[in-house]
Amino acid sequence: MIIEPLEIFKKVAEEKSFSKAAEDLFLSQPGVSLHIRNLENEFGTKLIYRSSKRVELTPAGEILYQQACQIINLYTQAKEKINQIQSIVTGSLRIGASFTIGEYILPELVSQMAAKYSKLDVSVTIANTEEIAQDLSQNRLDIALVEGRVSATEFILESFMEDEMVLIAPPGHPLTLLNKVTLKNMENQIWILREAGSGTREFSDHFMQILKLKMQHSYVFSSNKGVKAAVVSGLGIALVSHLIIEKELVAGELVVIPLDQEVVRLAREFVIVRLPDNYFTKASEVLLAELHGYSRKS
Repeated sequence: MIIEPLEIFKKVAEEKSFSKAAEDLFLSQPGVSLHIRNLENEFGTKLIYRSSKRVELTPAGEILYQQACQIINLYTQAKEKINQIQSIVTGSLRIGASFTIGEYILPELVSQMAAKYSKLDVSVTIANTEEIAQDLSQNRLDIALVEGRVSATEFILESFMEDEMVLIAPPGHPLTLLNKVTLKNMENQIWILREAGSGTREFSDHFMQILKLKMQHSYVFSSNKGVKAAVVSGLGIALVSHLIIEKELVAGELVVIPLDQEVVRLAREFVIVRLPDNYFTKASEVLLAELHGYSRKS
């Protein structure tokens, strides 16, 4: 590949580690070092400060990093356009997803894509909405799928499906014994929450703010699995996506609390997020089609 040295340099610059870059690229560390030395010889200057404690770019290295990102993006676009002419979906697709989407929707979608497009390489990064938006803005992702709100001025946003949110509790919890749970019933409960920056946490905070609910106490977990386990163990109640609790409902480990419909509408949007100046590749179009197909089934 004609831009392989630049891709290796870019990876070292981003990871700040020769060994981590070698691991990510499935290369030997001496091989990575050789590519960097060859680049330094070509440009006639040192590009990277390297010591036992740190790896940092020199001023010349900073310039090359910025240009390398642009060159690699242009090369990828050219390759994609040529593949489109040939009606072949190849190359790579970097998808970022917040936890609910990444853990409960994307595995099925990626499996469907793999069956149809065997030459397409897909990598998935799962983190909370805030972290995914940051990775997208820094061009570490091609497209993002989130359930939380992101800046509409920086990104292009497109809703692709509605997600049903439910209030859950362990069997035998006092709220599960009521036919309809009112605002008064929900006062001074113990809540299980996701971490700040999570789309689920944002929805929970908005829910409590709108209803002006007072909590007795709260516990914070940084994953859907942690929230579910805490509720199953009797620690408290939680607002979660219905997608993540289907197995627990069947097993009788969790109960959906029946809210009075006048309390609040429990639904949110799943959103496709991309940068306005990013070239929309054939691989991204394929993902978009799979997402819309999934939303029609749901």
